[in-house]
Amino acid sequence: MTSEEFSRLSVYVHDARKPLNRISMQAELVKMALNGDVPPEKALVALDKIISSAKDCSHTLAEMTSELSGNVLD
Repeated sequence: MTSEEFSRLSVYVHDARKPLNRISMQAELVKMALNGDVPPEKALVALDKIISSAKDCSHTLAEMTSELSGNVLD
């Protein structure tokens, strides 16, 4: 792997971590709602954010796979 390829891979990893961190934080909020620590409505909002963040992460991983598969064929 070249330095440039590693640099691009690092960007993708960073971009995938952002939505994963959001998923983790929002899951904690859902857990708090289930425990009665926050209103249930916040859990619904958190679940929407989890779904959106999972889609963002999937999109980033698909982009990475697409770009890296192109490099394998070169």
